[in-house]
Amino acid sequence: MSEALRVDIVTIFPEMVRNAASCSILGRAQTAGKLDLRVHDLRDWAEGRHRSTDDAPFGGGAGMVMLPGPLFAAVEGITGEAPDTEVPVLLMAPDGERFTQRMARELSAVGHFVVLCGHYEGIDERVRERLVTREVSIGDYVLTGGELPALVILDAVTRLMPGVLGNEASPHEETFGDEDGLVLEYPHYTRPAEFREMRVPEVLLSGHHGNIAKWRRQMALVRTRARRPDLWERLVPTLSKVDRKLLDAYDAAQKPEEI
Repeated sequence: MSEALRVDIVTIFPEMVRNAASCSILGRAQTAGKLDLRVHDLRDWAEGRHRSTDDAPFGGGAGMVMLPGPLFAAVEGITGEAPDTEVPVLLMAPDGERFTQRMARELSAVGHFVVLCGHYEGIDERVRERLVTREVSIGDYVLTGGELPALVILDAVTRLMPGVLGNEASPHEETFGDEDGLVLEYPHYTRPAEFREMRVPEVLLSGHHGNIAKWRRQMALVRTRARRPDLWERLVPTLSKVDRKLLDAYDAAQKPEEI
């Protein structure tokens, strides 16, 4: 397997993807040889003078449906370079499996995957049945096309590749960076130590790395409990004795002193 993560994105708006992927972490990852991004114009596999990629739906109805022919030809052309390798083919779809940090980790380990960007009323169902290996949604809302979800997934996966961020510990300390993706990130502060009468917590100024680590874990747990009850419900059974002590200490500190 090549050191670089290869991602093929099939779209009818290739410049939209290329332009966004040329900036920030994604751009640097490509320059450093960590990300091998190949953006394909679906129209290159379309037939006819107009290179159409969609047509009216059978049975009538509003909108257009993406043709199966160009999508099959595109994926077969892309994965044909490695016929002995099963390459995951992702379809960006609002009714797909919810994208999570765990899925991002899974994709970062496969070495190569293909992303199909849908449009219009959707794609021919035969593409889902025979070509797509995983349908993915980034949330319960509808977007114009699959390009933005594809970029979200590309960013989340690429930053997990070794050497992309520079600081190898960074992805694991972020929101959803724990093994199960259940803990929100702790609060961050920078200079000045006091701003408009708001002071940075003293523990962060102490230089005691052990106490700082405990505070950050405590704040991450407290923030998750307060802001994401859905995650908290799943996290509670996995809490260690140390985690429970941190929470008890925090809760005790919030109680008003008895007179």
